[in-house]
Amino acid sequence: MNGRTVLGALALVVIGLLTWELRWVLLVLFGAVVLAVALDVPITLLRRLLPLNRPAALIVVLASLVLLGGVLGQLLLPELLEQIKQLTTLLPVLALRLSSLARQVDWLPDLEQQLMALGTWERLQPLGGQLLGLAGGAANTTIQMLLMALLAILLALDPRSHQKVIVSLTPSFWRPQMQKLLGESRQALGGWLAGMTLSAVSVFLLTWAGLALLGVPLALLSSLVCGLLTFVPTIGPTAATLLPLAVALLVSPAKMLQVLVLRLILQNTEAFLLTPVLLRRTVNLLPTVALTAQLCLGALLGLPGVLLALPLVVVLQVLFEEVLVKEVMDQWN
Repeated sequence: MNGRTVLGALALVVIGLLTWELRWVLLVLFGAVVLAVALDVPITLLRRLLPLNRPAALIVVLASLVLLGGVLGQLLLPELLEQIKQLTTLLPVLALRLSSLARQVDWLPDLEQQLMALGTWERLQPLGGQLLGLAGGAANTTIQMLLMALLAILLALDPRSHQKVIVSLTPSFWRPQMQKLLGESRQALGGWLAGMTLSAVSVFLLTWAGLALLGVPLALLSSLVCGLLTFVPTIGPTAATLLPLAVALLVSPAKMLQVLVLRLILQNTEAFLLTPVLLRRTVNLLPTVALTAQLCLGALLGLPGVLLALPLVVVLQVLFEEVLVKEVMDQWN
């Protein structure tokens, strides 16, 4: 083993340790890139239709998002807040209902006794410290989200300059490939975001209509959760189904079965028909790859890792296809 090999190995170790120490900074930066690409999609479309420069198009897009958010908030926020209030009052009723159902099953322990055991002083004593930690985490998350939004706006304002910086840091013989790689990564990520947004909106509207037709309480809140968790494939739709199922259980077991059938139909339609059609020209992610990435990043980085796992996989798939497959494997004789 020569000295150059030892120095290369040490450099890799140092880079790995530095990356791990700065993982939250890199996560915020990648989240800002995802948001910037999400802004760049309507900006590019708007500039094709109107003779606007990029700053003016960005202002129009941001103003449109604020206006749209205000209109939707005025229309839906009062009902949504009322349903959240109803949910807090229904939770004790749901616990009693689950307890009564658990008593009817011999092999299940007494759920009510377990819930009462959680209310003992020994269990509640550490709650104050946990609440303080939760408040500190919420403040830290808020600051990170604000920084992410600011970085996203700056990136969307002048993406070419940032691309030039990345290209200039690569060796001269590989700069054309890097320019192509950045363009394809942006196209794949933008297509994935656009497709998933349309899919999430469709799931939200269809779930809202289905739950309203079935007469299930908290239809708006349940459908909003189902729509938002569409951005977390494989895990999200399954977890989102728990809320409407729990609310429907308060009505009757038959109503819960109807909601389960509705969610199964919508979930399979979204997963096997709607999403593949919307993403057929961008990127095709295998469910096993998506789930593995979510589990790995969730274990390393928690909930933010789960949320950003799929955008990262989209970019990595482009990198693997263009670099590992075409530049290495295809050239290997």
